[in-house]
Amino acid sequence: MKEGIHPEYKECKVTCACGNAFVTKSLNAEIRLDVCSACHPFFTGQQKFVNRGGRVEKFKNKYNMD
Repeated sequence: MKEGIHPEYKECKVTCACGNAFVTKSLNAEIRLDVCSACHPFFTGQQKFVNRGGRVEKFKNKYNMD
């Protein structure tokens, strides 16, 4: 690699809106997030799955066809 053309890769403090904070490496000194793995519904197990059904089922329900 050539000397002097690459940006400085340093430790970075990442802070989430929920209050969770951790340290990683980045080009930035500080990163602020809205959602992290500690508060995201997918990772916390609070994700809600909705059974929406397909187009055929919706049509059949709409016109009472069985």
